[in-house]
Amino acid sequence: MPRAGLTPERVTAAAARLVDAQGTQALSLSRLATDLGVAAPSLYKHVGGLEDLLGRVSSLAVAMLADALAVSIMGRSGRDALTALAEAYRRFAHEHPGLYPLTQHRNVEATRSGEARRAVEVVVAALEGYRIPEERVIDAVRITRAALHGFVDIEIEGGFARPEPVDTSFEVLLEMLDSTLHRLGR
Repeated sequence: MPRAGLTPERVTAAAARLVDAQGTQALSLSRLATDLGVAAPSLYKHVGGLEDLLGRVSSLAVAMLADALAVSIMGRSGRDALTALAEAYRRFAHEHPGLYPLTQHRNVEATRSGEARRAVEVVVAALEGYRIPEERVIDAVRITRAALHGFVDIEIEGGFARPEPVDTSFEVLLEMLDSTLHRLGR
């Protein structure tokens, strides 16, 4: 039953695919071992257990989100960068419904690996065009993250059940964010 070629990265990637498709509740070492064609105890050669594996998957999710955001803002600034960032954020949440929730929790592994810091740095870069004083940048990042996560989380959970287009509300949110970020700026 052993399968050559397993690495911590391959085990994590397989777990991420499972979580993305079926949610964290579907992740177990025995289920993952079956998917990988190995005995569950052999996974311990690559990960420290379920909690360690979930931390690794969470770190991967944060890295994937940071990558998507970074690509979206390249060559953009101001409102254009904010819009691109917000749309990429929203798209990531919709395309990765199982992984997205893992990007929102305090994650020791993502913090240790630097992925959480990198995600924040991408948001900071997206907001540079607003010329926000250094002492207020953290406020801008928190406001942006809270607004985007709040909207996306409600949307994904089906909380916008009225017939009016959700995209219109998202555009209004971006207008409000843009206005607030301009006020924080110089």
